[in-house]
Amino acid sequence: MAQRVTLRKRQPYNTKSNRRRHVKTPGGRLVYHHLKKPGTSPKCGDCGVALPGVPALRPRQYAVISKRQKSVNRAYGGSRCGDCVKSRVVRAFLIEEAKIVKKVIKSQTQGKK
Repeated sequence: MAQRVTLRKRQPYNTKSNRRRHVKTPGGRLVYHHLKKPGTSPKCGDCGVALPGVPALRPRQYAVISKRQKSVNRAYGGSRCGDCVKSRVVRAFLIEEAKIVKKVIKSQTQGKK
């Protein structure tokens, strides 16, 4: 018959925060190891994809790690993915180009009058 294992924490219910694993100690006893919840990686604010280069941790652990581990060395690093940053840059460039073209067309029409 299997050896009985007692809980090490006070919470007796099988919830997401009370997951545990059977572990055999070097002394031959079976004990519970309580598992922590896995961390989720931060997501891009535009497209929702997981940000590469930023570790997946629990929220409190981000306060412990350094700033360079929480972001990527780029504009919007740690907040937006590279593809979304690229599309933002291209969109801003095209908007500026459209303004310049509009201004040139307006000056040409003024010259004809």
